[in-house]
Amino acid sequence: MRDQASGPRVLLKRLRELMQEPLEPQERLDRIVRDIASNMVAEVCSLYVLRADSVLELYATEGLNPNAVHLAQLRLGQGLVGTIAASARPLNLSNAQEHPAFAYLPETGEEIYNSFLGVPVLRAGRTLGVLVVQNKTMRHYRDDEVEALETTAMVIAEMIATGDLARLTRPGLELDLRRPVSFTGLSFNEGVGLGHVVLHEPRIVVTNLFNEDSEEEVRRLEISLSSLRLSIDDMLERRDVAFEGEHRQVLEAYRMFANDRGWVRRLEEAIRNGLTAEAAVEKVQSDMRARMLHMTDPYLRERMSDFDDLANRLLRQLMGRGPEDVAASLPKDAIIVARSMGAAELLDYPRDKMRGLVLEDGAATSHVVIVARAMGIPVAGQMKGAVSMAENGDAIIVDGEEGVIHLRPQPDLEAAYAEKVRFRARRQEVYRELRKKPSTTRDGVQVDLLMNAGLAVDLPQLAEAGAAGIGLFRTELQFMVASTFPRAEAQEKLYRDVLEAARGKPVTFRTIDIGGDKVLPYFKGAIQEENPALGWRAIRLTLDRPGLLRTQIRALLKASGGRELKLMLPMVTELGEIAQAREIIDREVRHLSRFAHHLPTSLKLGAMLEVPSLLFQLDELMKAVDFVSVGSNDLFQFVMAVDRGNTQLANRFDTLSAPFLRVLKQIADAGVRNHTPVTLCGELAGKPISAMALIGLGFRSISMSPASIGPVKAMLTELPLDELKAFFDDNLMAPAQGLPMRALLQAFADDRSIPL
Repeated sequence: MRDQASGPRVLLKRLRELMQEPLEPQERLDRIVRDIASNMVAEVCSLYVLRADSVLELYATEGLNPNAVHLAQLRLGQGLVGTIAASARPLNLSNAQEHPAFAYLPETGEEIYNSFLGVPVLRAGRTLGVLVVQNKTMRHYRDDEVEALETTAMVIAEMIATGDLARLTRPGLELDLRRPVSFTGLSFNEGVGLGHVVLHEPRIVVTNLFNEDSEEEVRRLEISLSSLRLSIDDMLERRDVAFEGEHRQVLEAYRMFANDRGWVRRLEEAIRNGLTAEAAVEKVQSDMRARMLHMTDPYLRERMSDFDDLANRLLRQLMGRGPEDVAASLPKDAIIVARSMGAAELLDYPRDKMRGLVLEDGAATSHVVIVARAMGIPVAGQMKGAVSMAENGDAIIVDGEEGVIHLRPQPDLEAAYAEKVRFRARRQEVYRELRKKPSTTRDGVQVDLLMNAGLAVDLPQLAEAGAAGIGLFRTELQFMVASTFPRAEAQEKLYRDVLEAARGKPVTFRTIDIGGDKVLPYFKGAIQEENPALGWRAIRLTLDRPGLLRTQIRALLKASGGRELKLMLPMVTELGEIAQAREIIDREVRHLSRFAHHLPTSLKLGAMLEVPSLLFQLDELMKAVDFVSVGSNDLFQFVMAVDRGNTQLANRFDTLSAPFLRVLKQIADAGVRNHTPVTLCGELAGKPISAMALIGLGFRSISMSPASIGPVKAMLTELPLDELKAFFDDNLMAPAQGLPMRALLQAFADDRSIPL
């Protein structure tokens, strides 16, 4: 009996030589199948490649009829070869013709062969083809032979991925790897981006497949595994919030995989069969991914991403590469594709090279989406499967208006979107011209269009968008993108920069709004909560941790010396919270006065109205503060009892429903009644149709993302406000014909040619 390890090693050595020879693709394939057949003492070796039309085409064979090459084909799921491709699992049969899936292809002449071993050609868990060996005698192929064929299939997968075989494809057909594919998810930020894929967690491309010294490769693997295990243990020993709850469960899964002897044994086997440590990780990762993709248990399928992440960490350990290497090689039209990512990670990419963002997970209110929106980047989310289907450098289109992405698009689709981008550019030019016009309705009523901001990167857009000021400056974003609490000096510098950039226009700073879904990994005091949106967050948290609030107030007071300071408290539930915050502010004013600091010329204190309890004390609220700002995102969430991050409910309830519009009218009326300025900031202000509704309800100040100001102003300048008020008088309490308010508002705009 021959040495079971020597066969695969000899075969891999021969394949390495073949890969280095200057051969035409067909000749290379023909020689590969010939060498496999010889090495495995098989009478047949055949390679089938998956095309974009879900057909497996015979690309090379040793032993079958050579005239069948590029003619013999099977549909995905048809016959033994089609079954292997569909399941991504090998088949090892001593009598193939008895298998229920057996399908006879007369052009190949394979009816005389009994034993059959077929393995999927896998890359990143995707099936690209099937590799088969056959013999006349009835036999069951050994485990080492299965391993050898799988390893060889991995080498062929790289040939397919590099595009070597594209020249063999008949006109009008293409391989599955280059197949155009579209995904439909959700729109998280409007806009259209055309560019090329940059995988946020890049798929490590292993170029060195074959080892010279198996024992040295096993040693390298052991060193990297030990280092990986230590880093996971270190993270688990931490006690901060980033590694509690769900985050901790992920790390526990990492540790389970990293210490799994079965996984390590498969890695070592692949090395002893001739692969480098890196190639072994890639092979085992691809095999495991393919198997887990076809599992029905949702928990196990979720664990697949944990395993992927861990395997990528191990590959980076082996190859000595860090994530920071990625940004250096960014194309000029990068579209970042990620399962999920943090706000700080997005800021690591150069803004001038980014054309869009695609997320498999996330929600419209995710921090990374808020930052992307501030940067003016189109975002499409809930694109399940996009990461595994994409390759670095693939052409991609992000349609942030429809919530659709097109990967490797057809030329006609690309041309259509290029025209759409040109049309948007022309429309943006119209919006730029509107900057010089007053922000008034057709009948002359002034409405202030303000912008939301939160980072230094937002500031240039104040002038570009023509905003009347900053209606909401989210101070917590500075905390979210930092690795530790920003020092008082850093906070003061940012606030001073914001005020200077505003050039006298009003700026409303919201005090730090952390907690809930806004987790700071370095904040030691956070707690686990079942309902974080309803929990210890915003003003509730900062009143309990007054040192945090005092530091921020002092930085704001010092930065605002000689100017007006507008300060807004988030998540106010009862008026006593305003009184407590005012005491802290007054104490900081007295402290700075004692040391002769330059103080603001005036200080106006406002409250966010986002908790429904305030709706029942509106007059008291209006008297207790200098201004009110409606946080429409949270207010809608709490009024409708709907988790705004829940994708199952994302489009279930309408923000323009009559009950919610009645709530908003009560607030606007209370502001007028008490002579208290009221602004609305949130997603509702940023869409022309909902902005039109807000103006009709009585709001004269609304704040939105910078990109929304142009479209909203275009609507505003064509809006006959007296007619809209009459419309609400007739329809708000009893909508005409029982129609939804959104449909009635759309008809109102259509009848008057108001651009929405």
